[in-house]
Amino acid sequence: MQASIIGWSHLPFGKLDALEPEDMIAKTAIDALAHAGLDASAIDSVHVGTFNGGFVYQDFPSSLVFNAIPELRFTSAVRCENACATGSAAIYSALDAVRSGRSKYALVIGVEKMTGLPTKEVGDVLQKCFYAKEEVGVPGGFAGIFGTIAQSYFDRYGDQSDALASIAAKNHRNGMANPYAHMRRDFGFDFCRHPSEKNPFVAGPLKRTDCSLVSDGAAAMIIAAPDAARDAKRAIAFRSTTQISDFLPLSRRDPTEFTGARRAWQGGLEDAKLTLDDLSFVETHDCFTITELLEYEAIGLAEKGQGARAILDGVTTKEGSLPVNPSGGLKSKGHPIGATGVSMHVMAAMQLAGEAGDMQIPNATIAGVFNMGGAAVANYLSILERRA
Repeated sequence: MQASIIGWSHLPFGKLDALEPEDMIAKTAIDALAHAGLDASAIDSVHVGTFNGGFVYQDFPSSLVFNAIPELRFTSAVRCENACATGSAAIYSALDAVRSGRSKYALVIGVEKMTGLPTKEVGDVLQKCFYAKEEVGVPGGFAGIFGTIAQSYFDRYGDQSDALASIAAKNHRNGMANPYAHMRRDFGFDFCRHPSEKNPFVAGPLKRTDCSLVSDGAAAMIIAAPDAARDAKRAIAFRSTTQISDFLPLSRRDPTEFTGARRAWQGGLEDAKLTLDDLSFVETHDCFTITELLEYEAIGLAEKGQGARAILDGVTTKEGSLPVNPSGGLKSKGHPIGATGVSMHVMAAMQLAGEAGDMQIPNATIAGVFNMGGAAVANYLSILERRA
C-alpha cells in the first residue's frame, strides 16, 4: 500500500474579508485532523503551501498553525512555493517526508489571501511568476501571457472560440454543484462565446469568462504512511506522483504545446501502469480556458492541434467518457494560488471516497490530478486511487 490521504478539509473560496491567512490555516488544519480522526500530537511534520509574493504583509507562515494548535509546537514545519503549483509542492514535500520514514503522519495546508489588494496590484504580484527579462511588459499581465499563447494557437490551428466557450460553460455548470466554489453560476455557452459589456475581451482572444477568479481560500489534508493508512477510516492512495519542470522563458519553448505537462502525463501513467481508459475523471489546472484545451492534448485525449474535439464531442463533460473538472475547476472554484493544488487533490479525494455530494462521479475509483505553475513550467501529476 502506498502513502495515502486519510482526511481533509476545504474552506469555501471567495472574498473572505473576515479571515486572515492565519485564521484560514487554523480552520482547515483543525477540520482536517477531525476528518481523519487524528489527534494533533500524532503529526510529525507540517507542510504549508503559500505563494504570497506581496498579497499580505505576514510572511514565514510555516509555524503559524501552532498558535491555534499548540500541541504541534516543536513539530518540523516548512513553507513551500512553486508559483501556481505551490499547493502540490507542499503535498510532494509531505510525501517525501512520509516515504523517507521521517513522518508517519504529515499535515499539508495550502492557503492564499489575494483579494486584499486592488486587482491591478494582484496582477503586479502575479507578474513575478514571469520571466522578468522578457515577459513582464506583456500587456494584460498574467492573462496577457496566456492570451499570447491562445493567439499563437489560433494562428496555427484556427479559431478555437467555440471550444474555449464550451470549456468555460462546462466548468461553470459543474461548479453549480460545488459548495466550495467562488462562482456558482451557470453562464451558458452563448454568454461565454460572445463578447459583451459583462464579458469583454481581456487579452488576445480571451474574454473574462476564459479567466479564473482572484480568490481567497485554504484547504488541508493529512497524509499517512502505508502502515498508518491501513487502519484509517478512509484511504486515498497515491498510485504515482510525477513532477516535471521546463524552461521559464516562453521564448525557449513552443507556446502552443505544454511539453512538460505531456511528459508528466506520460511518465505518471507509465509509473501507475495505467492508461487513460482506467481513469474515472481528471481534475486539471484551468487557470484559463486555453490551458485546459492544451492540457487535453498533453493528457493524450487529442492529437496536437485537435484539442477542441475533446470538449466539442462531449468527452470531457461530466457525462463523457473522461470527465474533466467535475468540481468546476479553477474557472468556477477560484484560484487562490497556494491553496489550488491542495484543493484539487481534496476534490479528487472526495470523489474517490464517495463523499463529493452533488459533484459525485458514479463509481469513481482512479483519478488524475494535474496542477501546474506558470505556463506549464512546474508540472505535477498525481494518480490517486481508492483503496477498499
